[in-house]
Amino acid sequence: MSTGGVVVTGLGVHCAAGAGLEAFTDALRSGRSALLPAADRDADSPGAPLPPFDYPALLTDRRARGEWVPRKAARTAARSPLAVQVSVLTAAEAWARAGLAEKAPPPERLGLVVAGNNLTGAGAHRAGERYRDRPAAVPGRYALHMQDTDQVGVVSEILGIGGEGCTVGGASASGNVALVTAARMLDAGAVDACLVLGAPTELAPLERQAYRALGAMTPAATGTGTDHEPPCRPFDRTHRGFTDGVGAAAVVLESAASARRRGTRVLARLAGHALRLSGNSLADPSEQVEAEVMRSALKRAGAAPGHIGYVNTHGTASPLGDRTEAAALLDVLGPDAPALVNATKALTGHCLGAAGVVEAVATVAQLAGGFAHPNPWLTDPVEPRLRFTGTTAVPLAAEFALSNSFGFGGFHSAVVFANEGV
Repeated sequence: MSTGGVVVTGLGVHCAAGAGLEAFTDALRSGRSALLPAADRDADSPGAPLPPFDYPALLTDRRARGEWVPRKAARTAARSPLAVQVSVLTAAEAWARAGLAEKAPPPERLGLVVAGNNLTGAGAHRAGERYRDRPAAVPGRYALHMQDTDQVGVVSEILGIGGEGCTVGGASASGNVALVTAARMLDAGAVDACLVLGAPTELAPLERQAYRALGAMTPAATGTGTDHEPPCRPFDRTHRGFTDGVGAAAVVLESAASARRRGTRVLARLAGHALRLSGNSLADPSEQVEAEVMRSALKRAGAAPGHIGYVNTHGTASPLGDRTEAAALLDVLGPDAPALVNATKALTGHCLGAAGVVEAVATVAQLAGGFAHPNPWLTDPVEPRLRFTGTTAVPLAAEFALSNSFGFGGFHSAVVFANEGV
């Protein structure tokens, strides 16, 4: 069964690599990494932090530039946590770029899927410290803010979304799980357009340390020379784990029929997708299941391995994860595959639950822009038979692109985008 009726009509992003789609695309093209070496940050701080964020000032700046700002944006999100405010700006960008600010289906035909789970760990940590000695002072609104669904409530109110909505969690695969969930809503005819929002995750110190103890995250500063080196090197033999990044991204998925009725520009088509569990509660990935989800997504898209011109890998820089994904890609695509391969997390950091949506935006931006971004720290690939991009951007004229996302707990996913400009 094909998902040819599901298209991408809007994109938005706000992350360490760029605030807004244009800045983000420029960062991709230049290979500009937002990751800070361990020596330049506190052990409890993100490795790829957001640019300075002042919500009221950013709203004012957007209005001054003539950009659309939702009428309720200032009032509804004024007292929201920073992560929700970032989501509002990101969602509004995708909404406007899709033309939904001017002409949209009725509210009940609009959907919202928020990607991510355990989004409020850092906020809970800060609240615990603030109110530990005076619990009676905890404000009632914290009952809303402490839940992931606060993202759904605030964004849906501001944008006027009244159809189906939910949050979905799949660990680091959450972004792709959200894209697939939205595509299924559209295929079922439940909505005409659906905003997929990858919400920011701010890790609490305990969560960050747990990732380090597991060996999944790059170590904190140790006082050695490696503290000054690039912290995240996906697919390089010197890789030492992921570096966390804070960011949000949004994709408007829409039925092709709705896009035609509105006369809006189609950026790409979500041609195929697949989700699989490996029946594993631990953190180790499955090469077999990774290969199976890629093949299933390609089959659904009607694309042979040789039709894939570009792969946006999960590519976290975890040694086991990188080797497993490289082996699965080689198995699916073959040693002579034409596909260019890169890892966006080398530029943005690992945005955790939002990562799959950030990378969907990166994938569509590269298809539309005709380039594949560099792998800036990749000098000694774990699998030299794959066609990794080098240290500069490479021209790209791909018919199909594959984007992978895998998560702890046995989550495996792949989505395939078709280039509408080829």
